[in-house]
Amino acid sequence: MAIDVRSVCTLVLVFDMPTSLKFYRDVLGFGVIATSDDDAGDDVDWCYLRLGKAELMLNGMYEADDRPPRPDKARNAVHSDTCLYFSCPDVDAAYRHLRAKGIAVKEPTVATYGMKQLYVLDPDGYNLCFQWEATPREQPVP
Repeated sequence: MAIDVRSVCTLVLVFDMPTSLKFYRDVLGFGVIATSDDDAGDDVDWCYLRLGKAELMLNGMYEADDRPPRPDKARNAVHSDTCLYFSCPDVDAAYRHLRAKGIAVKEPTVATYGMKQLYVLDPDGYNLCFQWEATPREQPVP
């Protein structure tokens, strides 16, 4: 018998929590469900976010008072190896939303396996992909 699993929630480490919260909450629209300190505003060490059925936890790499002046380039370089894929029925609307929020993002494309995809980097360099099965009209020509 397999383990009964209902969902998964990813935790990612972020350099600057206020910057990440502004992106995930104010740009993408995630709601803040819980934080490590309800009285700290955006300057928290950890937060739990939800958008639709997608859940995500952000955790600061450093305590706020121990954070170096800028991210470690070598450490952030490997973030692009991580991609969070979000089921998004209207990829074109997501594209328009991100552009309206001032995010430089390329137009969605259709992968050879039939998924319409929109990629964007978060402030820490993690890849985010908003995707949905392409309509027959959008499918690539073989």
